[in-house]
Amino acid sequence: MKTAFIFPGQGAQYVGMAADYLAEDPALVTLLESFDSKHQSAVLAAISEGPDDLLKQTQITQPAILFHSVCALKAFEQRFALKPDFVAGHSLGEFSALVASGILSLEDAMHLVNKRGEFMMKAVGDIPFAMAAVIGLDSNAVSEICTEASAMGLVQAVNYNTPIQTVISGTDSGVAKAGELAKARGAKRVLPLVVGGPFHTPLIAKAANWLIAEMAQTTFAAGKIPVVSNYDALPTMDGNEAREKLGKQIISAVRWVDSVRYMIEHGVKRFIEFGPQKVLSGMIKNIDKEVLVYSVDRKVDLVDLEQVLS
Repeated sequence: MKTAFIFPGQGAQYVGMAADYLAEDPALVTLLESFDSKHQSAVLAAISEGPDDLLKQTQITQPAILFHSVCALKAFEQRFALKPDFVAGHSLGEFSALVASGILSLEDAMHLVNKRGEFMMKAVGDIPFAMAAVIGLDSNAVSEICTEASAMGLVQAVNYNTPIQTVISGTDSGVAKAGELAKARGAKRVLPLVVGGPFHTPLIAKAANWLIAEMAQTTFAAGKIPVVSNYDALPTMDGNEAREKLGKQIISAVRWVDSVRYMIEHGVKRFIEFGPQKVLSGMIKNIDKEVLVYSVDRKVDLVDLEQVLS
């Protein structure tokens, strides 16, 4: 049975995440302390004590989720010999997937996503922005609505999460108009998202340029496992190609449905999600109800997996 390991993006975080991993491995605490000292950050405090407002700061959220995801993966690898045929992550989660493949080290990935979050926030400037999830319409209809609504301000379909859940992003006027049109054409819900910028649009093009320059100073090694990219829903194990796709990803749509379908079409029948909560697991069941989906958030989840993977 072919297996894919998958990793969540921003929005999955919660106060107390990674607590069991930190409690059992002092080296992980040291790693976070070193990271916070080097980056003048507060990731350890944010995940351990909160408050939510601190943890939701993009430059903290991103390394926190990546750290938790890799902790869960390493704990899995200590208990199970199962190796994936593909790895993939949703937006930020693609960095976690690159760590799983061996293309990036954990330390380098945490540095890059911290800078990625910082760059995203800085690039927004004074642009009035918004993001929203459109639920109950197919992605083609949402894309058409965004094209029509762009007369009011830039708005694009940016996260193709499931066949009937698409996130839109752009100026506040453009997103508001697209939301109105979506409701008028049968969307079940248009859910505003609390975010730090108009992610995955040209409105944060400066962030892409800054991240590309930062990644140019980082080692991207040859991978051991194919990483299915958000940018084109195709796999790579080439470090330079992975770097190039990450630079494009920041201002391009997350093609999650296509990525999952690519893996299924190439034989994957089992997905294991590593990281806080079970966001991607729910998405995958809405893409294909026939595949097996498991998740590893806390260490106790590994005990449950013993019964199905042994």
